[in-house]
Amino acid sequence: MTYRNPPTTPRKSATFDDYTLSEIRRAAATGIYDIRGAGAKRKLPHFDDLLFLGASISRYPLEGYRERCDTSVVLGSRHAKKPIELKIPITIAGMSFGSLSGPAKEALGRGATLSGTSTTTGDGGMTEEERGHSKQLVYQYLPSRYGMNLRDLRRADAIEVVVGQGAKPGGGGMLLGQKISDRVAEMRTLPKGIDQRSASRHPDWTGPDDLEIKILELREITDWEKPIYVKVGGARPYYDTALAVKAGADVVVVDGMQGGTAATQEVFIENVGQPTLACIRPAVQALQDLGMHRKVQLIVSGGIRNGADVAKALALGVDAVSIGTAALVALGDNDPRWEAEYNELGTTSGAYDDWHEGKDPAGITTQDPELMKRVDPIAAGRRLANYLKVMTLEAQTIARACGKNSLHNLEPEDLVALTIEAAAMAGVPLAGTNWIPGKNTL
Repeated sequence: MTYRNPPTTPRKSATFDDYTLSEIRRAAATGIYDIRGAGAKRKLPHFDDLLFLGASISRYPLEGYRERCDTSVVLGSRHAKKPIELKIPITIAGMSFGSLSGPAKEALGRGATLSGTSTTTGDGGMTEEERGHSKQLVYQYLPSRYGMNLRDLRRADAIEVVVGQGAKPGGGGMLLGQKISDRVAEMRTLPKGIDQRSASRHPDWTGPDDLEIKILELREITDWEKPIYVKVGGARPYYDTALAVKAGADVVVVDGMQGGTAATQEVFIENVGQPTLACIRPAVQALQDLGMHRKVQLIVSGGIRNGADVAKALALGVDAVSIGTAALVALGDNDPRWEAEYNELGTTSGAYDDWHEGKDPAGITTQDPELMKRVDPIAAGRRLANYLKVMTLEAQTIARACGKNSLHNLEPEDLVALTIEAAAMAGVPLAGTNWIPGKNTL
C-alpha cells in the first residue's frame, strides 16, 4: 500500500511577494525605474502606535461643551514683524501648480481661509487664484526657482525655504511633460510638453553659513515683515533643525517619509528618509538644547490624517502640523465614484499613485482642461473646511479628556506606546510599563 502526503497549499515568499515579482518583471521589460506620486506605502511606525492616557483621579478632565480648549497658534514670532496668526494648528502643505490644477489650488486657498489657517504654494510659483482666495499664503522658495519673482515674494505672508521633502530627501521633484501646459510652461519658463526634473539643491548656497546669508537676503527683500520657514526632509532631524535655527529660521518644517510628492522614483519614496514619528523627538530635542523650543516654531508633516494624529504630534512638542495628501482627498481626489476611470489608467481609487500621469479623473492632479472642469473650487473648498473642522474638534476632544484647556498643553506624559519601536521613536513609555527604550530599564 502506497502512502501519499495530502497536498499542501503553495506558500508564497514574504521577500518575493506579488508586488516585488511584478516590479522585477516590469523592470526587465522596460529597462527604466518606476515613477509615481504620493508617499511611502510600506507599513511604518506611526501615530496609530501611540495612545493617550485620559484623565481619571490623577487628572481632571474638562467638559466638552462648557470649557474652552484653545487651538490658536502664532508662527514666526522670532524675527518677523508680521508673524502668522492661525486659528487652528493645521496648515496646508506646499503643492505646486503644475502638479495640481488651477481649480484645486484655488480650492485649497478657499478651504484654508474658511478655516482660519494658511496654505502654501509649491514648485512653480504663485497663481492669481491661489493668492486671491488665500488669506494667509506661504510662498515656497525652492532649488528650481521656477516661477520665483520678487513681486510674489513680497505678496506672500511667509516664505518657506525648501531644502528637502519627506518623500525624497536629497532628491529633486519631477513633473512629466503631459502636465506642462502652456500656462505651466510660461510660469516655469520651460518648453511645453517636456519632462521636467527639479534641482536637488539650491544653486547659490551649499551649507548652513550660506543659508544664513540667504535668509538675511530674503528678510531684506521683504523688509523683515515675513516669517522665514526652513523645510527639511526627515533624514537627520536633530542636526537639520539645529542648523536651521542657527541660520536664523523663524519656523522649521520637518517632513517625514509618509509625506507625498507629485512624482519621483518609487525606490526613493520607499527607501530614503525616516518615518514622521521618528523625526519629531529629535527635532524637538534640538530646539530644547538650543533653548529655542516654542520660540522657533516646529511644524511636522507626513501622513497626518485625523485629529488624533494632530493631538499626538502636538503632545510630542510640535507647534503645528501640515497636511497634503489628506487635503487632496478632502477636495475629492481618489473618489470611488471615478473607479472605472481609475481602472482604465491601470490603478484604483484607493492607490492614490497616479498623480504624475496628468489624467486624474477627479480633475485635481491634472492640467487637462476637460478634467479640470470636474472641480468646483467653491464646493471643494467647503469640503476641505469641513474636514479641517472635524480634525480640530477631534483634537480638542482628546485634549479635554486629558484635562488640557489648550492643544499646546498636551505633553509626552499624556502618551504611551503600543510597540517598542514607537516607544523608542516617540520617547514615551511602552504601555503597561514605565520603560522608554534607550532611556531607562524595565
